[in-house]
Amino acid sequence: MSSKEADRISAAQQTLDTLYEISQLLNTQLDKEMLATCVGMIESGVNPEALAAVVQELRRETAATQNAHSDVR
Repeated sequence: MSSKEADRISAAQQTLDTLYEISQLLNTQLDKEMLATCVGMIESGVNPEALAAVVQELRRETAATQNAHSDVR
């Protein structure tokens, strides 16, 4: 690996670490893997507001499913 490539990877990791710290402060409940996936999708052209809406909807559906399962028990 060239030093230029290593510098690029290091800078990307530092950026992700900084974004993760910000996401923790904002209580987004995204782990680093989910955050990296979201960043990659946005970099690929996905609308950030639409992505946020999908994440929120998935969280609502997950909570509803978990509540339904706990009511059955």
